[in-house]
Amino acid sequence: MKKKSFLSRMVRLAFGLAMLTLLLMGAVSYRWMVISDDSDRWVRHTHEVLSNIQDLALAMESIESATRGFVLTGKESDLDAYRANVARVAQDQATIRSLAVDTTVQQIYIPQLQVLSAERIQRAEMVINLRRTKGFASAMAAVASGPDERDTEFQALIGKTLDKELLLRTQRVARTDGYLSQSKTILILGILLGISITGIASWAAVHDSDKRAAAEESLRQSEDNYRGLMEAAPDGMVVVNQAGEMVLLNAQAEKQFGYRRDELLGQKVTNIIPEGFAERLIADGTRTAAEALAQQIGTGIELIGRRNDGTNFPIEIMLSPLESAEGILVTAAIRDISVRKNAEMHLARMEERYRGLMEAAPDGMVVVNQAGEIVLLNAQAESQFGYRRDELLGQKVTNIIPMGFAERLVADALRPVEVALAQQIGTGIELHGQRKDGTAFPIEIMLSPLKNSEGILVTAAIRDIRVRKAAEEHLAMKLEELSRSNRDLEQFAAIASHDLQEPLRMVASYTQLLARRYKGKLDSDADDFIAFAVDGATRMQQLIQDLLAYSRVASRGKDLLEISSEDALRQAIKNLGGAIQESGAVVTNGSLPNVLADESQLVQLFQNLVGNAIKYQKGGTPHVHISAVMDANRKWTFSVKDNGLGIEPQFFERIFGMFQRLHKREEFSGTGIGLAICKRIVERHGGTISVESQPGQGSTFHFSLDATALKSQQDSEVVLCQ
Repeated sequence: MKKKSFLSRMVRLAFGLAMLTLLLMGAVSYRWMVISDDSDRWVRHTHEVLSNIQDLALAMESIESATRGFVLTGKESDLDAYRANVARVAQDQATIRSLAVDTTVQQIYIPQLQVLSAERIQRAEMVINLRRTKGFASAMAAVASGPDERDTEFQALIGKTLDKELLLRTQRVARTDGYLSQSKTILILGILLGISITGIASWAAVHDSDKRAAAEESLRQSEDNYRGLMEAAPDGMVVVNQAGEMVLLNAQAEKQFGYRRDELLGQKVTNIIPEGFAERLIADGTRTAAEALAQQIGTGIELIGRRNDGTNFPIEIMLSPLESAEGILVTAAIRDISVRKNAEMHLARMEERYRGLMEAAPDGMVVVNQAGEIVLLNAQAESQFGYRRDELLGQKVTNIIPMGFAERLVADALRPVEVALAQQIGTGIELHGQRKDGTAFPIEIMLSPLKNSEGILVTAAIRDIRVRKAAEEHLAMKLEELSRSNRDLEQFAAIASHDLQEPLRMVASYTQLLARRYKGKLDSDADDFIAFAVDGATRMQQLIQDLLAYSRVASRGKDLLEISSEDALRQAIKNLGGAIQESGAVVTNGSLPNVLADESQLVQLFQNLVGNAIKYQKGGTPHVHISAVMDANRKWTFSVKDNGLGIEPQFFERIFGMFQRLHKREEFSGTGIGLAICKRIVERHGGTISVESQPGQGSTFHFSLDATALKSQQDSEVVLCQ
């Protein structure tokens, strides 16, 4: 990894030098342009100076020519050209002075030219005055005298000035050519250097790319070995090399830290765990990473993680070594413990307020927030479920009450927790708890609301009802034993007929009379107590009637006759007329056969199964269909299919036992004996009964009866009632 880092630095350095060379070449090119412009400017300047000097010389010649012309003609009009050229001389002299301001040699010659020019103009003025005053002969004599030494000096000075300016131009051009030659050399060398550096950088980049590709291929092969295991882990998983760089991670780690995988691979682990992680591996310079790691294996280390958006969150990591071709790697299992930490903070605030009350409660007490997380519990709850307190705080309540608890609070998406909770307050709900060791035990919970600054919490008082359930099971077993004895059942039926029903009927009658006569005349508690008594008496009557019905199903005898199962179904439908009319149920059947059966008991069997199919609904119209097919043993297998709530598979056997209920009495009335009666009737006829069902997809009950004769079946839809 160090070699890779060095190569990366070399690539960056090469490209930096290439950029510097380009900047240098740009500067040289700019200097070349400046020199070229300067050279052009000086050449133009020289031409301008030369032009003005020549104009000055020409103007002086024109002055002398105009003077001679005036001497010959004597006309004043001939002096117009003279005056124009005098003005032109003055203008040229001024221009030459301004152009030669930065030229030392010319600054020496130009004053001399001005003096000589002035003298020649004065001599011309003298000739003109002679012509005007003394006439042609005197003026011509002055002209004929010829140029004096000053004129020759003027011409020589003009020549020197031109020569000096030409020499300056030659020198400036030569100097410019030297600058340009130097710039060309630098530019060529810069281009060659840039090409060389770019070549080196390109080679390094290609080499680096090849290395990276090889590393990525190696990484891909490594990922194939560990990917399945890492992705199956419930926590974030990060593999780190000895340089502290991440070489492998799973989807959970991406989600925890808010990065894409390609944004983390090859990066320092300190980008996501800035403090503590590296220190855990190498605490000082006297031990290796492997030695430091050996001290951390199996230890849950609490640190702080940092997400892509810069936010921090508490984590717990577990370290383990992973040997590879590159040496010892470190695998870190990372768990987000924000919920637990928040729960601990919340616990600290709430414990003082509720601890005394909860610890004094005889039952287990658990406080749950609206996310279904446990935020408070007492010692009794720890004892009941076999957990330490810190193992449950912040965890889902479904870890200890896996079925039914959450559903009691939010039955559907249409009502909030407060509404669902209000329907459960004061109601003992029977569920199953699950201990830490995985064993289940029966519990009864009472729910109550607890308001705080964070909203509505739910306090659940949890009671272990194993003893009560054992007693109920013992009673059920005794009743089963009792039901096996016809003599005992007949004795029980006789007692129930007279000794139980008669006084119970009297109690029910008087409590109903009290409810009608004194309703509203007593306080509200009295009304409630009377209503409880009426309801209890009514349910006891129903229970005794069901027990009598169960006891009347005698062992198989010789009274089984050939009867029409379709007629028996019609009688059952007639008996259920009120329930069918109230629910709007639709009951249909196919062609049903004659069977060997006790007619009254077959009616009871159909009535119980169809009645259950109508009763156990959650909205919608009940649909029930009854059909029958012949099996290989010449038995008719009947099917009663509905579109009701459905049944969990683990309850298939339980529902045919005595006093077995899957729902609260407040939701669906009944004694829990109806299906036990069905089972006893079918077994009395030498058959079997079973159920097929899925929650939310309805149920189909199957039972078998002996056939009397083979009858062709037509599965035509016969609507019995709607």
